[in-house]
Amino acid sequence: MEVIRLESIGHYQDDMIMPSDIFLLQLCNGVDENAVGSCAELMFAPIDASFADDAPLLPSGFRIIPLDAKADASSPNRTLDLASTLEVGPAGSRPTGDHSKNSGSTKSVMTIAFQFAFEIHLQESIAAMARQYVRSIISSVQRVALALSPSRIGSLPGLRSPPGTPEAQTLARWICQSYRYFLGVELLKSASGGSDTILKEIWDHSDALMCCSMKALPVFTFANEAGLDMLETTLVALQDISLEKIFDDNGRKALYSELPQIMQQGFACLQGGICLSSMGRPISYERAVAWKVLNEEEDAHCICFMFINWSFV
Repeated sequence: MEVIRLESIGHYQDDMIMPSDIFLLQLCNGVDENAVGSCAELMFAPIDASFADDAPLLPSGFRIIPLDAKADASSPNRTLDLASTLEVGPAGSRPTGDHSKNSGSTKSVMTIAFQFAFEIHLQESIAAMARQYVRSIISSVQRVALALSPSRIGSLPGLRSPPGTPEAQTLARWICQSYRYFLGVELLKSASGGSDTILKEIWDHSDALMCCSMKALPVFTFANEAGLDMLETTLVALQDISLEKIFDDNGRKALYSELPQIMQQGFACLQGGICLSSMGRPISYERAVAWKVLNEEEDAHCICFMFINWSFV
């Protein structure tokens, strides 16, 4: 065990942010373990400078369990057994687009647990803060995993589509083809590249691109990196966000007034305005474009939005 000091970290005290040092009692183990069923974990708890032997601890932490296809089925590690089901379809086969063998990367499942102390009259505000905090942690973890991945695009779990939806490369191609068809110009600079190139350019596009379903309550199904940054979410949590949640009342009215045009004409240009991230932060954007994304049969698959020159207010 070790004690970590974080210098001059701001914390709330009497509704004010007070800079001070924070001390963490930390335990890290299993990082170098390679045995089947092993795990790596980091646990920590905040303490003060005068830490007493009988002081209560509120530990939080992370546990990472590698998913090994050759793992012993009789392993007593039930978390590993549960986690392994995340990567297989109903027939026990891995979904199409699984890049684990090609990329040489090891897939893992991470468990994150946090505890927060609160006074009873502050329960709701602490719960809201805790949700935002954990979401930001998940986003940071995903970015680290993305940066360390041998193939950034190929190893993105959120880009491997669930059954009944197109592959990420196919969706990226549909997005570009539909944009060209309805607006008469190219979305990307190099429109003649292969599927992998198109997907990478969509992912790295400077404007926020995001697709939503065409259901009664549209939810987001795909976003590029700028889109995830704008919504302050992750590829995994993206599908929990509905389209109407990111707009205020005025934005929803403007959007609903343009939906008939999008469905009939195929696209619409939206005036600049304010929307909200999943954390509730206001975002300004210069303008937005929405267009129908058509599949190979020229049926409407989803609606794609592009928010141009966006920034947090």
